[in-house]
Amino acid sequence: MSYPSKAIIEQIGGEKAVKKLVEVFYDFIETHPAGRDILKLHQDGHGLRHARLEQFDFMCGFLGGNRYYFEKHKHMNVKQIHEHVEIRQKDADNWLLCMDMAMEKCEVSHDLAEKLRQTFAKVAKILINK
Repeated sequence: MSYPSKAIIEQIGGEKAVKKLVEVFYDFIETHPAGRDILKLHQDGHGLRHARLEQFDFMCGFLGGNRYYFEKHKHMNVKQIHEHVEIRQKDADNWLLCMDMAMEKCEVSHDLAEKLRQTFAKVAKILINK
């Protein structure tokens, strides 16, 4: 008999670990050259503080935990969330690079990081609209 595997949010260490991952990710967005254009996109929008909160809410549900983003916005459609933003291949690549660095700094296990990397890459690809 096989049992369902733990939700990714549990594998990563729960909400506390997701919060840390989001914070470290946005720290890279603010400080690493790869984050420069993404930072500008957020500054032209609701700002980075808002992005950090919304990203945490979204990621919790996306990773199989509490669906805070859905509860607030009644959807989890990433294309709809980003429809007002011009996203280039370069932006998607830089987002993925900053997330890779954040996962490494947060010591996400190699296997889990690879699984997440593949999923994030699929999502990033569908968001490219310019």
